[in-house]
Amino acid sequence: MVDRHFSTPDLAELYDYFSHWRVSPQDDFYLDLVMGARSVLDVGCGTGKLQRVARESGHTGRLVGLDPADAMLEVGRRDRADIEWTLGDLVSGACDGAAGGPFEDEFDLVIMSGHAFQVFTTDDELRANLAAVRRALTTDGRFVFETRNPAVRGWEAWNPERVRTVSGPEGREATCVHRLREVDGDLVTFTSDYRVEGWPEPLVSRSTLRFLDADRLNGFLAEAGFEVTAQYGYWDRSPLTDASMEIITFARPA
Repeated sequence: MVDRHFSTPDLAELYDYFSHWRVSPQDDFYLDLVMGARSVLDVGCGTGKLQRVARESGHTGRLVGLDPADAMLEVGRRDRADIEWTLGDLVSGACDGAAGGPFEDEFDLVIMSGHAFQVFTTDDELRANLAAVRRALTTDGRFVFETRNPAVRGWEAWNPERVRTVSGPEGREATCVHRLREVDGDLVTFTSDYRVEGWPEPLVSRSTLRFLDADRLNGFLAEAGFEVTAQYGYWDRSPLTDASMEIITFARPA
């Protein structure tokens, strides 16, 4: 099931206000990779801001944005028609079958940005999606993604709450409050409350993310037939340590 803050049109419209371009150094990090690849699949692309900026920056190859939330894709569709906006998932392919099922041997680069990798909360789900990534890649393709490092316990910043306020649609004040709800092993559940000036009441979304350490992550990758070629702790490509905020992984078919 897709989280409410991605599937509800009113919340999808807010996404780029809270996650605007260069809100994080990850944007330029991934843009550099995309610009150097001929064919790119962005899994969990959301509104497709990365692909849109890549087109604006002169990318002339194939760009595919895959997401299970049509409300998010609609934001991207309205901006650019020269990107393949695909409603669906890695394992099953496009929801309407238009893409002929799951991708196979099609992409030089597959990425998952914005911690999209963490939505796979069970071993079976993770194995199925890693197998689908490997199937989608060419023999010399690369898989690049990031996940939050559980060693730094970043979820503690959501307890009791983390508040962000931005200028939203039509200049109206918009607020998002993250609240930690539960930590169960490597699964962290939190809620996101969205308020926009003029709304009669807030909209609330509940999410669960999985926090895997590097050893367990690399074990799943090896099992799926990947070789890890590099891992970094931050977007400046600094080494991965126990104190690193991120686990940024480069992998290729073994």
